[in-house]
Amino acid sequence: MSPQAESGADRVLVYSFNRCSTCRKAIAWLNDRRIPYTLIDITADPPGIELLDRARQQLGGLSGLFNTSGQSYRSLGAANVKAMDDTQALEALAADGKLIKRPFVQTANGRFLIGFRPREWEAELSCSFP
Repeated sequence: MSPQAESGADRVLVYSFNRCSTCRKAIAWLNDRRIPYTLIDITADPPGIELLDRARQQLGGLSGLFNTSGQSYRSLGAANVKAMDDTQALEALAADGKLIKRPFVQTANGRFLIGFRPREWEAELSCSFP
């Protein structure tokens, strides 16, 4: 049984996009370590405002949540994003999953990992899943 198919409370939520090579690397990394996760299509079911706000609080701001290299961000425009207040930015992120840097991960202990940096993931997830 793959880690994705397992059930349980110690679940890592992985918001990803199937055409994103970084997301594919992150999922392979989780599979190699047999870390159970639930895979969520970030374009069909983006994280809600409350979850994004909790990530914003952990990160100390919104700038790390935006996928600045994506087409949605370029269409919106960096100047428009910078002009948004927190509420407007959270609403935009929740409305368009492609605006969110990915993978967007909520660990089993409620912390957030944005993007795939193996050392950071190892430090954060190894204590939860030996």
